Amino acid sequence: MKAEKAIGHGDNATTAQDVTNPGLDREKYGDPNVTMQALAWMGKNDVQMVECPKPKVIEDRDVILKITGSTICGSDLHLLHGSVVEMQKGDILGHEFCGIVDEMGPGVKNLKKGDRVVASFQIACGDCFYCKKKLSSQCERTNSNTIENAMYGGRTAGMFGYSHFTGGFAGGQAEYTRVPYGDVNLLKLPDDVPDEKGLYLSDVIATSWNCVVDTGVKEGDVVAIWGAGPIGQMAAEFAFTNGASRVIMIDANWRLDYMKEKYPRVETLDYSQLKGTKAVVFKLKEMVDGRGPDVALECVAGEYPKGWLHTIELMTGLETDTSEIVNECIESVRNFGRVGITGVYVGYTNHFNIGSLMERGIRLIGNGQAPVHLYWDDLLKKIQKGEIDPLTMVTHRVRIEDMAKVYHIFDKREDHMQKVYVQTKFSAPPCAGSPALTTY
Repeated sequence: MKAEKAIGHGDNATTAQDVTNPGLDREKYGDPNVTMQALAWMGKNDVQMVECPKPKVIEDRDVILKITGSTICGSDLHLLHGSVVEMQKGDILGHEFCGIVDEMGPGVKNLKKGDRVVASFQIACGDCFYCKKKLSSQCERTNSNTIENAMYGGRTAGMFGYSHFTGGFAGGQAEYTRVPYGDVNLLKLPDDVPDEKGLYLSDVIATSWNCVVDTGVKEGDVVAIWGAGPIGQMAAEFAFTNGASRVIMIDANWRLDYMKEKYPRVETLDYSQLKGTKAVVFKLKEMVDGRGPDVALECVAGEYPKGWLHTIELMTGLETDTSEIVNECIESVRNFGRVGITGVYVGYTNHFNIGSLMERGIRLIGNGQAPVHLYWDDLLKKIQKGEIDPLTMVTHRVRIEDMAKVYHIFDKREDHMQKVYVQTKFSAPPCAGSPALTTY
């Protein structure tokens, strides 16, 4: 594979080279004398633990982390399933991770070896038009992919471990990770925030917070949330934090029971017990004054069809994403309601109900790529004050050696696995409240 250079808006563009598989060029991208364990994508529904070189500093503002904690995100499952384009065999996965500074380039000024840090899942330069506004998810300098630019009419920031569509950077489900612009994309963790809590500032906490505030949840709102996974769970908590009077969670299976246990105020709706293509819409109207919720938050994704038509269209490549859940959201909310999309959608969809959107004045907001840097400091303070406890969503602590097995358990929603903390040989002992280690 040839090295990829970033978009090049100025002199500070970083290199998005194939460090996703440093074994391809040990001298250029990896330390030829040190190996590490990492989880690599080897094909559709196939992830494997591999041994590969430790990444090395190749640019002035690089930081090499010893990984002390990582996790699996629901969006990682889209990579597993092969539904995200531009995956290459050997790519190292994982976009949520924390660690200890091991090495630095000479351009990194605000960190020192041994610092505990959490990484933003997106890679921002800190200096471009969007980064100056702390809108880090839209950095102009860290993603050179021309396919994304053509599909979307613009680029998003590079991301760790999320295909060459987002720049081709190695992820953090490994024992070491290279962080470009380390002085921008790493947040120091204070002593009173253990890794098991600080880790989730990497993505899930900021993404859930953005989902709620970007969609405008306010005092008195009734909020419906599709998807009771970790993002949906935290979005429910944050909806109440921002004044929602009611939160209704739509899902099926044990996840609804988990929500009832953790958040007794949350009302639940089991879609699997309803019949008819509009059953969820009708039920939500019935539950909320005949008008429907003020806000709908889509925390599922576009790869899960409910009916035969979208199943066929997805299988035959006639669309990349199903519109069914987004349509449910649009049709369920009251007139002039708001719909936020946080679940992963990668391309195009058919049968989208644009008429309801236009005629009823619905606000449809894409907020899946949360600008992590915009919220980092405030959310860290909320964790310190005990206003947010990330451990409410963490059900399992696992070893990095078991990651390939854990991916499939998480995918099948087995063992009541909601969110995991993945430890490495560099991890500190578990903090108070951390789940006991489970081996597979």
